[in-house]
Amino acid sequence: MSDLKLPGEDNKKKGPSFNRIVLWVIVGGVGLYLIVSGVIGILVKANQ
Repeated sequence: MSDLKLPGEDNKKKGPSFNRIVLWVIVGGVGLYLIVSGVIGILVKANQ
């Protein structure tokens, strides 16, 4: 049953595409920035 393949499936490369990796790096960077800036904001407000 696992031998059945869709047409064109042999041409697909395994793993995520380069565009998807770039997208996740950007999204991860924005998320990290939001978390870090939020923690810094909490610390600054706590020290005032």
